[in-house]
Amino acid sequence: MAGGTFALPKPRPTGPPFFSRNQVANVLHQVAVLLELQGANVFRVRSYQNASRMLGSLTEDLGELVASGEIFDMKGIGKGLGSALSQAIGEGKWPDDWVELHTSTPPGLIEMLGIPGLGPKRIKLMADELGVDSVASLKQAALDNKIAPMKGFGAKSQQRMLDGIELLSRFRARRRLDIGLRYGEAFQRKIAALDGVHRATLAGSARRRKDTIGDLDVVVAVDDADHEMVANAILNLSGIADVKGAGDSKISLILDTTIFDESFTVGHIDPNVLDAIGGDDYEQLEAGGTIDAQVRLVPPHVEPFTLAYFTGSKEHNIAMRQRAIDRGLRLNEFGLIPEAMAGELKGMEAAVHSLSAADEAAIYAHLDLAYVPPELREDMGEVDAAASGSLPNLIQMGDIRGALHNHTTLSDGEASLELMADTARKMGWNWLGIADHSPTLKIANGASSADLLEQGRTIKAYNASWAEEGVDFRLFHGVESDILEGGKLDHPDDVLAELDYVVASVHAMTKWRGRDEVENTEELLKVIDHPATTVLGHPTGRILQGREGYEVDLFTVLEHMAEHNDNGRLKAIELNASPYRLDLDWRLCKHAKGLGVPVAINPDAHSIRGLSDIAYGVMTARKGWIEAHDTLNALDGATLAEHMRQRA
Repeated sequence: MAGGTFALPKPRPTGPPFFSRNQVANVLHQVAVLLELQGANVFRVRSYQNASRMLGSLTEDLGELVASGEIFDMKGIGKGLGSALSQAIGEGKWPDDWVELHTSTPPGLIEMLGIPGLGPKRIKLMADELGVDSVASLKQAALDNKIAPMKGFGAKSQQRMLDGIELLSRFRARRRLDIGLRYGEAFQRKIAALDGVHRATLAGSARRRKDTIGDLDVVVAVDDADHEMVANAILNLSGIADVKGAGDSKISLILDTTIFDESFTVGHIDPNVLDAIGGDDYEQLEAGGTIDAQVRLVPPHVEPFTLAYFTGSKEHNIAMRQRAIDRGLRLNEFGLIPEAMAGELKGMEAAVHSLSAADEAAIYAHLDLAYVPPELREDMGEVDAAASGSLPNLIQMGDIRGALHNHTTLSDGEASLELMADTARKMGWNWLGIADHSPTLKIANGASSADLLEQGRTIKAYNASWAEEGVDFRLFHGVESDILEGGKLDHPDDVLAELDYVVASVHAMTKWRGRDEVENTEELLKVIDHPATTVLGHPTGRILQGREGYEVDLFTVLEHMAEHNDNGRLKAIELNASPYRLDLDWRLCKHAKGLGVPVAINPDAHSIRGLSDIAYGVMTARKGWIEAHDTLNALDGATLAEHMRQRA
């Protein structure tokens, strides 16, 4: 339950059954944990734990088991627990002693349960001996070195708690784009499949493809006659940990990982990134995580306005409202309403006078604007561009022909060269770049010069074979070279000269984060000047929700790269598509575009699954106003090979 919610769910309004199997299993788990916090008999605790596990894997319908009385015949349930479950499922009322457990346990102790690796026994011990009763007081006790001397704890446990507190605070703030989208798209699909639903669309920061997401917003178009039926069906969907509120047009929920049809995993994470985001503790938080969601139910003719409003951003909405005001119109979530007709009317009463709009594009057209894609709605010039007809033709996944920054088993990748190439071909790519790590990065098993050159000979053989067979696919041979002291690269120049390209990246983050902006910027300028450097990899070194990047003046760096490109020397900036990085930040993509610096969208794949991370890079590139011709990825292999020969 790390990262989850400790609360008794509200009963469904359409019961019985008033609670789902998953909700009941979660509550049994919570009761077991709360009993442990109170020092209850171990056998009583274990009975709730066993019942939670049993119900969690139950294939039969729990409501039918209660209605038929078969619940009492199930192993490990017993008369007392069976009666409690029958009351909850059949009457919608949790047992009084369960309610008392939730209300009498100090909230701070429950909050502490979210800290990875910290269980109820240790929490109770620290509460009894040190008076620790919240995350804040635990942190202070650790900082005061009061925990380490306790029997069974020690300095390592104390530091682990401090690390866990910091990780928990980051985890609860916002979720990365990939995680937020996984929840949001799974929830949206379930709603869209319900009877009576015309459309269900994910809105908010998820639809705008922000690099991190707060809560989710889903806008649902439904006829008035079906409103109640659809609302009840949503409340009965699997994957809902709790219902925070259910009004006429808004339902507020907490979703958990049971919303996914398959068991939740975060997949392969390269060791450098995993260490930055919290290691196994991070995976534990995600496995038991939750996310808040709001559903807006509106009539189909109102839905385009509601979708536009709840897509945002707030700043974009303000700019749009002002444009409406300038034309004597009132724009809000209900419609686009002539002020002269609206008068003192509010909300849906005023909306009866709204101009009609079959979709969002019609709203923009009413305001003499071209349709603004959701990714651009950040009030960064998109309204003016829509008015002048100068919006970019944003890059799409179909424009991608290949990507340069990918790893194999030669360094820290999971897949062989052959398997990576085969996967890229199946994805419809025309080429693939292989850039394994260089020797200095020992954590990534960086390849020696000899092994790198041997890999190059293998790649040449494959390319020759494909050419003979008439296969329109090739591999490019590169390296992800560490940037060393003085802007040097991590292989001898004669070795680098044998490669098609070099991705130059910072990995010594302790040193780079310990220096000022001027030093770091000058170092990057030197490495850009190196004749072998083709791409500047993950330019700030940030890990989203893991660590800030090092200080650097990327405006100066991009201007320096632009000078090289103007003089016929290819210098590209990476948009690292790993959802843990998304670095170059989308705000700077537009600046790179304006300077004519090519963007290389790279998945930084360490597995065949990792190649699909290119999608997050495309999302971010779109948000940064990038068009296909602004990237290296949209070039075919032959054209890219010509560009790569443009080295200083």
